[in-house]
Amino acid sequence: PDEQLDLDDGRWEDIHVVTGALKLFLRELPEPLVPFSHFDKFIAAIKIQDPSLRGRCIRDLVLSLPAAHHDTMKVLFRHLCRVVEHKEENRMSVQSVAIVFGPTLLRPASEEASMAMHMVFQNQVVEHILNRYGYIFPD
Repeated sequence: PDEQLDLDDGRWEDIHVVTGALKLFLRELPEPLVPFSHFDKFIAAIKIQDPSLRGRCIRDLVLSLPAAHHDTMKVLFRHLCRVVEHKEENRMSVQSVAIVFGPTLLRPASEEASMAMHMVFQNQVVEHILNRYGYIFPD
C-alpha cells in the first residue's frame, strides 16, 4: 500500500530508528544486495592474499552485479563512507559499519553451521568496499 510517511514526525529524529529501518529493509529483501549467486565469489575474493589482485577481483565482482544491485550498492556505500567520515562524532569507524552491515548485505542462500566463519569475511568485504570506494565506483 502507498503509505505516506511524515518525515517531520519526531520519531525520525533518532538516527538509530532510521538506521534500524534501513537495516530491516535490506535484511527483508527476498535476495540480499549481494545476490546469493555472488556470495561465494565475494568470500573467495576477500581471501585472496595479493592485495592488488584482491582489489581488482572485488571491483570486477561489484561491476558484474545486476544493475539494480550495483546502483543501490553505489548509493548506499557513498552514504556509508560519509558516515565513516564523521566517526569522531558518531563512533562509526569502517570496522563498526562493516560489523553492522556485513551480514545484512551479504549472506549465503542457506544459513548453515559455518555462519560465524562467514561473518568475518562478510565484514571484510564491506570494509574493503568502504576503503576502496573511489576505485570500485569511479565517477
